[in-house]
Amino acid sequence: MATQMPELVRVPFVEIKERRSSKLVTVIEFLSPTNKFGEGRDEYLKKRHAIFRSNAHLMEVDLLRAGQRLPMRQQLPPVPYFVFLSRAEQRPMLDVWPILLQQPLPKVPVPLLEGDADVQLDLQQVIESIYDDVEFDRAIDYSRPPVPPLTGDDEIWADKLLKPYRKRTRKK
Repeated sequence: MATQMPELVRVPFVEIKERRSSKLVTVIEFLSPTNKFGEGRDEYLKKRHAIFRSNAHLMEVDLLRAGQRLPMRQQLPPVPYFVFLSRAEQRPMLDVWPILLQQPLPKVPVPLLEGDADVQLDLQQVIESIYDDVEFDRAIDYSRPPVPPLTGDDEIWADKLLKPYRKRTRKK
């Protein structure tokens, strides 16, 4: 008889550390469904709070329309995507980039050590590179509606954008 094992879930993040001391400088988290639902959300919020108690900066990239948003004191605008940047020296205040579906992803500043200039991260270029490298155009069945479904102008925009892909069959 075998026991149930917890499912191993890979969660994408980047850690920037100081070279000599390996001190954590900045964490960039790309939120996944695991970060936004159930027990995985609780675990992520614990990790987030630990970073908030440290001297490390935290950037959170939320490109998921489903799931719970990160807890904020004020209500977030009704847009599908966000980037949050919590600079250690400015907490609890943070920078927020609300992103509409039809606009390109922004270039965002990544803070480094005190005295060092921020580095610009072009999120649109990052996502396009990943999309091309993984060949998502062949892996995603564009004939099916997205989950959660789009509405209004976003649905019309996506239909027009995806029309060429809907003629393809999904790679197995």
